[in-house]
Amino acid sequence: MIDATSSGKRTLAVPREEQEGRKDQEEQQTPGGGTFGGFAGAVACEWTKLWSVRASYLCLLAGLVVTAVFTYYYASIARINDHPVQPVGNAAAASVVVTQFAVVVLATVAVTSEYSTGTVRASLLWVPRRHRVQAAKALVAGLVVLLAGAVFAVVGTVVARVAFDGRASFDAGTTVGQILAVGVYQALVAVLTVGVAFSTRHPAGALSILVALLWGLPSVLLGLGSDALEAVNDAMPYGAGDHFMRVGGDAPYSSTAAVLIVAAWTAAAHVTGLYVLRRRDA
Repeated sequence: MIDATSSGKRTLAVPREEQEGRKDQEEQQTPGGGTFGGFAGAVACEWTKLWSVRASYLCLLAGLVVTAVFTYYYASIARINDHPVQPVGNAAAASVVVTQFAVVVLATVAVTSEYSTGTVRASLLWVPRRHRVQAAKALVAGLVVLLAGAVFAVVGTVVARVAFDGRASFDAGTTVGQILAVGVYQALVAVLTVGVAFSTRHPAGALSILVALLWGLPSVLLGLGSDALEAVNDAMPYGAGDHFMRVGGDAPYSSTAAVLIVAAWTAAAHVTGLYVLRRRDA
């Protein structure tokens, strides 16, 4: 079909159906000439970016080393002081109070590094639907940390079993459950961190909020020794996560309720980050 323009030149009029088909095809193409686009392409892009910087490897290595040191210390103290026998996986669960910050730094850098260098503009040009960018970052960070957290727990459990020297019980089902619980909690922390990082867009701001939320406030609430404040701590992310990961404590709710509390905090952070991402320019 031939169409005439105001300048007198003739152009081919492309049917609307064909225009939409071309647009969809362009959205699916990648710089390499392939057709791996959409959300899957955004995930692949975030995966590549995560592993293209040394900070990711250093954070995971630091988490592994800290887990081994903490669990050895935890089990040794329990043995020396004749603490009651407890599941060996509790040592790995207790180490999360420290190792979660390796996860926080990893997820924070994954987001804020793009704002500090300006590459977030390229990311949003390539993936103009902003919710896909955040969802892809959250998914990649969550999956990586889920596996890393489980590995941390395995290493911590092995080290603690040696250091406990018989002062801990071992049940395969319970131990595997705690290893998975540590991985799930760490993954939720990673996704929560992505949301906070998108909200603040600055590493110092994100880390300040997360340190206060995951360590500062719980320490103050528990340190004051009030039953009411302890109840508040039980509703905080780490307080609920600790009940989710440990076995044998006096939890005020079930493990399912505990992980749902952490998930609710994660969802709130994700929604807040998405709101800021959509409302503010990069």
